[in-house]
Amino acid sequence: MNMTGNTILITGGGSGIGLALALELKKLNNEVIIAGRSQGKLTEAAHLGFKTMTVDMTDAKSIEALAKKAIADFPSLNGVIHNAGIMKNENMLKGPTPEIRHETVMTNLLGPMQLTEVLLPHLIKQKSAFIMTVTSGLAYAPLAMTPTYSATKAAIHSYTQSLRYQLKDTAVQVIELVPPYVQTSLMGQRQASDPNAMPLNEFISEVMQILKTEPDVKEILVKRVHMQRFATDAGPEKYNDFFNQFNDRMLAARKVEW
Repeated sequence: MNMTGNTILITGGGSGIGLALALELKKLNNEVIIAGRSQGKLTEAAHLGFKTMTVDMTDAKSIEALAKKAIADFPSLNGVIHNAGIMKNENMLKGPTPEIRHETVMTNLLGPMQLTEVLLPHLIKQKSAFIMTVTSGLAYAPLAMTPTYSATKAAIHSYTQSLRYQLKDTAVQVIELVPPYVQTSLMGQRQASDPNAMPLNEFISEVMQILKTEPDVKEILVKRVHMQRFATDAGPEKYNDFFNQFNDRMLAARKVEW
């Protein structure tokens, strides 16, 4: 990935990891377009000097309109970061959660897949381009409290691998960013101030260092996510112990909201 001179579209770029990445990429002389559905966040992003576009990642027509407008308004567009996502608890013993399941799958999985599909013919024509998906350490060791979220991130990891293979003979680089538990408002203010979560500035600093020093990187793995990413490497028995201990610990910490 070239670190400068790009034109990059970031979904869900109005806050958290998306906005932090946008700010760092902007410093490196990249043109960054932030897309999202919160008008308040888009207004704040505009005040920071970003171009903004509205999109609802659960709506196929909205995604198609975003892609077409981004290509028309920014012909040099050569990068997309699929950062939009939602994460909600689902206690299946309390009853079904069809609304959460639908919104999560549409936003976290089908939305990025469709946006990639619409942008791909344009990206392939560029001299150098990239697609970055944002998964999670939970793609490798799921959080049982958020089953649909964890499942969508595992699916995006799989999709990213297939996409990378299919595009291996093109100029489009496919990168997977795998965050650990980070201090953002993804699950509300509790997460944003949780001392057990990785500070956002430390996460972004490590991510940018990896991008700068490993231009051909396939997976961006900060050290804090290694335990989850490689949890299966020690074999099924140790993975099962890790999975149970991890989920027991998280359930105990979040019992109030469960």
